[in-house]
Amino acid sequence: MGRLLGHPPIAPINSPITMRRAAAQLVTSLARGAAEATGAAKVSNSCAAAGLLARRGFADDAGLLKTPLYDFHVANGGKMVPFAGWSMPIQYKDSIMESTLWCRENASLFDVSHMCGLTLKGKDAIPFLESLVVGDIAGLADGTGTLSVFTNEKGGIIDDTVVTKVNDQELYIVVNAGCREKDLAHIGKHLEAYKHLEAYKAKGGQVDLLLHDDRSLLALQGPKAATVLQQFVQQDLDKVYFSNFRRLDIKGVPCWLTRTGYTGEDGFELSIPNDKAVELADALNNDERVRLCGLGPRDSLRLEAGLCLYGNDLNEDLTPIEAGLTWTVGKRRREAFDFLGGEVVKQQLADGVTIRRVGFVSSGAPARQGSPVLTPDGTKVGEITSGAFSPCLKKNIAMGYVDKAQAKAGTALKVEVRGKQNDATVTKMPFVPTHYHKP
Repeated sequence: MGRLLGHPPIAPINSPITMRRAAAQLVTSLARGAAEATGAAKVSNSCAAAGLLARRGFADDAGLLKTPLYDFHVANGGKMVPFAGWSMPIQYKDSIMESTLWCRENASLFDVSHMCGLTLKGKDAIPFLESLVVGDIAGLADGTGTLSVFTNEKGGIIDDTVVTKVNDQELYIVVNAGCREKDLAHIGKHLEAYKHLEAYKAKGGQVDLLLHDDRSLLALQGPKAATVLQQFVQQDLDKVYFSNFRRLDIKGVPCWLTRTGYTGEDGFELSIPNDKAVELADALNNDERVRLCGLGPRDSLRLEAGLCLYGNDLNEDLTPIEAGLTWTVGKRRREAFDFLGGEVVKQQLADGVTIRRVGFVSSGAPARQGSPVLTPDGTKVGEITSGAFSPCLKKNIAMGYVDKAQAKAGTALKVEVRGKQNDATVTKMPFVPTHYHKP
């Protein structure tokens, strides 16, 4: 292959050299996205005095936090890297390619305890949260959840989140680690203002925020996840469907189970007491169908499934309409648009938007965050936000934003990587089929 000036020789996209390069670039991309989210989080810390920013874990010499499973990761060959202020495994003994394929065919166990879990309780929990997110939370059945987004006054996305309606007076929420301080400051600020509303005080309102820093979060993902977990659970998991929430015991450990994940596969997220995290992780990992999985494969899996990474694909300057998340704006919420930035979102729904988030398949070196997207004649029409070599498809995939006129599937474009323009085709997402357990 030829050599580009100032760059090393380009290896074939399925060569060991390219795989190692892709892994190194993935670490950099993940770190950049987390750093951008964390940096934005530092802009506001108005509720620190209220004690809302307490951190779980202990900082090491590098100032990184550790989940309760840190020693478990190291003992099992985890390669630890900084991520959103935490020391997390990027991979284990398997390569990122091997781990990605294993999850698609078997079951993989992830530690996602760095993410922030919280609960809103009280008779006003739902109306308060609906003032901050775009979803129809009141319309959810008890024990079910949905993806939603927190918006700012401009309709931009502060963070994406999974909201579970445990019941009419209890909401379980999980937000991104890199957005923790920003999200808690935002929620705390508006909660304080909400409690000072005359209508709230007149009716004897009630809504309280509880952080779950005493709990760890495991994700068991893959087509064999349910059969692995079933041996430790008395309830019939076949009747627990995608986005369902249950409180149950797993191997005698009290657990909050949500049938969800970030891979596109069937799977579960398990919130458990910190002091039981290693015990349960050990039990699951001892099953021959299960392998440990780190941040590297997690990113490949979510990209193949067309799922967004905050700090890369979503940010405060992009609205849910521009991000292709219009479906998160509940039908009932479109009557009043009574959430932050609602008027902006209403206008975009009426008038349309000028950019779209789309998928790409490309040749040459994998596109990365920031790679320009060009028309065949060289006019810039967009930018890549996430990109990688797909272990399942054995080709380069990416997502990013382009002008609306270039967003139709099949449109031929170019992606510039290291000064070279490579062929790219707009492609529908997800790139690989999803396998959620639905009725």
